[in-house]
Amino acid sequence: MERERLGSRLGFILLSAGCAIGLGNVWMFPYRTGQNGGAVFVLFYLLFLVIMGIPVMTMEFALGRASQKSPARLYHALEPKGSKWHIHSYAALAGNYLLMMFYTSVTGWLLKYGVGTAAGDFEGLDKKGIETYFASIKADPLLMVILVAIVVCLGFFVCSFSLQKGIERITKYMMSALLVIMVVLAINSCFLPGGAEGLKFYLVPDFNKVQEVGLLNVIVAAMNQSFFTLSLGIGSMAIFGSYIGKERALMGESVRVAVLDTFVAITSGLIIFPACFSYDVDVNAGPDLIFITLPHVFNNLPFGRVWGTLFFVFLIFAAFSTVLAIFENLISCTKDLFGWSRKKASLINCAIMFVLALPCALGTNLLSFIKPFGAGSNIMDFEDFLVSNLLLPLGSLTFIMFCSHKFGWGWKNFIKEANTGKGLKFPEKIRPYIAYVLPVVVFALFILGLYSFFA
Repeated sequence: MERERLGSRLGFILLSAGCAIGLGNVWMFPYRTGQNGGAVFVLFYLLFLVIMGIPVMTMEFALGRASQKSPARLYHALEPKGSKWHIHSYAALAGNYLLMMFYTSVTGWLLKYGVGTAAGDFEGLDKKGIETYFASIKADPLLMVILVAIVVCLGFFVCSFSLQKGIERITKYMMSALLVIMVVLAINSCFLPGGAEGLKFYLVPDFNKVQEVGLLNVIVAAMNQSFFTLSLGIGSMAIFGSYIGKERALMGESVRVAVLDTFVAITSGLIIFPACFSYDVDVNAGPDLIFITLPHVFNNLPFGRVWGTLFFVFLIFAAFSTVLAIFENLISCTKDLFGWSRKKASLINCAIMFVLALPCALGTNLLSFIKPFGAGSNIMDFEDFLVSNLLLPLGSLTFIMFCSHKFGWGWKNFIKEANTGKGLKFPEKIRPYIAYVLPVVVFALFILGLYSFFA
């Protein structure tokens, strides 16, 4: 069966960026920045993006393009005979399913918020009323199941068309609209009365604020964020490498995707922090910042219903771009494993994904008695822990070792593939860093992440 191809380089960049751009940028990045001292956290985040994120993304692209396979089969095509690297294939496939098991629920919340904001559900509600509104969504099992079903069915419906006519076409329009909406919201937010203080918190480093949090905590949080935001370690990027030709060197493509991803994250902060300071909202509100705090801000803004609707449409586009990209990964993996057609793979995966997503959808209502980490935790916390704290860092470590050592694919093979084509080349002389320093950094991230989570 001939492998499908993307129709354009722009499609590849927007699809890859769409996979990276999601709730990690527009939900997690702002609240982590607020919790970790503002601008200093942003500086560390950018540093780790360069020294860790871009190299690993280039490796994933190279593995996909060289093998012309999905993550389920790429090791089988590239590993030395008799080796067991392909065991990671199954962990990567499981990671994609796991990620969507809870990501579809959060995307469902956003759908409800987008419709609710446009309908005026938040008008007249104080912060307590908004908290009750959010709690009522999570507590309603039928509503949660319906929202997840909409996300899953719509995602696989788009992916069921050919690569170019389905996901590539939709993502181009969706990502373009997302970027325009973000810029409009950021400009509006920056001109709010008192917004300058928010910009100062966000863009001017203040090490006194870091002392309050602890420098080590800030560094670990920044490493985690730079790692999570690019969806690295479970083959989410490798699949798009398998859909492109040899015309462009892959380092330059990784940089472009990372820049687009970072632009969305930084712009999210430009939307949120001036608004928080303008309306005296605690920037340390944590995960509730978007779902509880910001609707209260929009209630007090002139034309707040319009701005709020735009904001949640932007969030839905960001989340759905990741849903489409991961669903495409699942379809491609099952096509490679079982020889199914795209339509058959879409239909079967749709049914499987819906069933797998039910525990999380019901985890805040009918299954709320399940508390994996004690009081206050739920099924989503457990699934997120497995992906963020285990599969992403250990998967990235596997890709790094496979690409940089002779007992894997090897440095020469990786460099040859990564540097084929025009554009920015991967520097060959940094092999000692990639082979020996970067694995230590990633493993340290893994250990510190576990310590931070359980502490």
